[in-house]
Amino acid sequence: MKPRTDVFDAHKRAAVMAAVKGADTKPEMAVRRLCHALGYRYRLHRRDLPGRPDLVFGPRKKAVFVHGCFWHGHDCARGARVPKANRDYWTAKIARNRARDQSALAELEKRGWRTLVIWECEMKDRAALAARLAAFLEGEKA
Repeated sequence: MKPRTDVFDAHKRAAVMAAVKGADTKPEMAVRRLCHALGYRYRLHRRDLPGRPDLVFGPRKKAVFVHGCFWHGHDCARGARVPKANRDYWTAKIARNRARDQSALAELEKRGWRTLVIWECEMKDRAALAARLAAFLEGEKA
C-alpha cells in the first residue's frame, strides 16, 4: 500500500479543491477594475466563445484571458513549480489545461478574434499592464 502524502482526508481535500475558483479570481478582478478605470466596457465569460474568455470586448472582437501561473503552466517561478505529491497527476492536468488554452486561442483566432493572455505574475507592474491593455484594445501590437 502506498503511504499517504496528503495532509487532508478525502472529504476535506474535496472541499479544498471545490473552493478553487474558476472565475472572479483576484487577478481577474484587478484586470476588470483596470479596464474599467481606463474607460473600457466589457462582457464576462461569454459561453458562446471558445474558452469562455474572462473579458470580452464584443464590438472590437477582442478577448482577454487572465491565467493563474500554476494552473495554466506559465514559465515563471510559480508556474514552473510542480507539487511533490501526486506529481504525475499534476503534470498531466496542467498539460491538459495548456492544450485546452491553445485550442481555445486558435479557435478564437480562426473566428476573427484577437486575444490577449495576462498572467498572474504580470499583475505586479500595474502601469505596464495598463499600457499593454490599452495598446491591445486600441489595436496596436500588445
